[in-house]
Amino acid sequence: ADRLDRYRNVEPDTAELLGVLIRAVGARRILELGTSNGYSTIWLADAAQSTGGHVLSIELDPQRTEQARANLAAAELEDRVELRTEDAGVVLAGGADGAWEFVFLDAERPAYPGYLPDLLRTLAPRGVLAIDNVRSHAHELVEFTALIEREPRLTQTVVPVGAGLRLAVLDSG
Repeated sequence: ADRLDRYRNVEPDTAELLGVLIRAVGARRILELGTSNGYSTIWLADAAQSTGGHVLSIELDPQRTEQARANLAAAELEDRVELRTEDAGVVLAGGADGAWEFVFLDAERPAYPGYLPDLLRTLAPRGVLAIDNVRSHAHELVEFTALIEREPRLTQTVVPVGAGLRLAVLDSG
């Protein structure tokens, strides 16, 4: 269990779906909150390479950031990713309005309710917000789920892939 906690990775089918979505919407400005060791980041970066895009990936743990850096280098995708060891909430708060076309949220779940206003502000019109672990950790996401499901500017669904992936698209107007 300790090893699994250290290397929090998305399921392969979730990673594949994220890559397909980025390609489908042509996202070029991609934000990942919760890098871990970079497994999901590799999928995001691979998709970004096909769209001509770039990934900003945020991780609080410096050891995980360095693991991700090594993994991205091994995958020869480091030129598509900026890795930062920083608090996700700080990055979101400092982000420009409409900055991100695709956001993958897989960070510290108790912080999600506080992230929501800045997630919505920094998401571009028709931007995609993908949130992992919504089924496996539903008990940790009760407050966030209640908030996001009441958000009238989002069209959303939960996809039964991996640990459960909520997909939300911000309305264009």
